[in-house]
Amino acid sequence: MRILIVQSNADLAWLWARHLERLGGSVQHVQSGEAALQIIASQQLEVIVLDLVLTEGSALTVADFANFNQPKANMVFVTDTTFSSDGSIFAHCANARAFMETATPPDDLAAIVHHYGMNASRAHVELHNPE
Repeated sequence: MRILIVQSNADLAWLWARHLERLGGSVQHVQSGEAALQIIASQQLEVIVLDLVLTEGSALTVADFANFNQPKANMVFVTDTTFSSDGSIFAHCANARAFMETATPPDDLAAIVHHYGMNASRAHVELHNPE
């Protein structure tokens, strides 16, 4: 399962990546919206973990670009603010699957990402290998 983490805090992204790699994920990390757009345009992903508040770039631009270019990629949003705490992110992003606090234990975040990544992987295999 291919996972992109878009998180300005490199230490936090590294922590999440280690947990996801233990579950078999192939993880890339970028710190800016621009770098995320480049990866989304060039690589197939099952899950994108996206912090809603990036130091460089707009998370909503990344989410919109991902929704258009990779509508089957599952989006897991994280934030340490009250931004979109009303759940409106699900109305703005059709492939939003979860909305979590940045402080969520890494094992819990990894379990959710793994769940959506495995479902996306299975759907991809079924689409390309019909019985």
